[in-house]
Amino acid sequence: MAGHSKWANTKHRKAAQDAKRGKIFTKIIRELVTAARLGGGDAGSNPRLRAAIDKALSNNMTRDTLNRAIARGVGGDEDANMETIIYEGYGPGGTAVMVECLSDNRNRTVAEVRHAFSKTGGNLGTDGSVAYLFSKKGVISFEKGDEDVIMEAALEAGAEDVVTFDDGAIDVYTAWEEMGAVRDALEAAGLKADNAEVSMIPSTKADMDAETAPKLLRLIDMLEDCDDVQEVYHNGEISDEVAATL
Repeated sequence: MAGHSKWANTKHRKAAQDAKRGKIFTKIIRELVTAARLGGGDAGSNPRLRAAIDKALSNNMTRDTLNRAIARGVGGDEDANMETIIYEGYGPGGTAVMVECLSDNRNRTVAEVRHAFSKTGGNLGTDGSVAYLFSKKGVISFEKGDEDVIMEAALEAGAEDVVTFDDGAIDVYTAWEEMGAVRDALEAAGLKADNAEVSMIPSTKADMDAETAPKLLRLIDMLEDCDDVQEVYHNGEISDEVAATL
């Protein structure tokens, strides 16, 4: 497949944002606490918690830190008012955007999200306006590897699809609840992934040009700067040629 995996496209941009690492950890801890509070502290029977643990480990969070977060979720109600909220909208160039939030104040959160859309030429939509364009999947990413070996092991482990990109990166797609089990099976086969996350995968892509691409990146940055925003998903596609001009 042409292009690059979503993780390969974003890891360098995120690596340049070391100042945000503390904020990223805060968001992951919030998700660990909430997942444990809602579904219990056993990752084997709580797929949301398992996904949060995988994300924590992919971001190099220590086991001690994530275990403390899980214990907080299981043992108390200090975060009991937190709820997951999904906002949908249209970004620059007609991109479909989904914003996953954890918040204890809907009014504050929607105001911040709406501000980010309006400042970048987009607009916040209604529930269902773009959700139909996305599917929730587990994505296990390899920077490089033997396509045949990974595909055989992944499909044997219950993966839904394996995609190889021009740059050699390989993404393994799973049902989101099965991501942890598939990742474990791959590791047992000697295949250690570079990243694993639950993501919303778009069914169609919107090509960004030299004018709309920087606006989309600004929207993503503004949304990720919001404390309540956990994840930003979109269907924007930035070609290598356009990326070289940014």
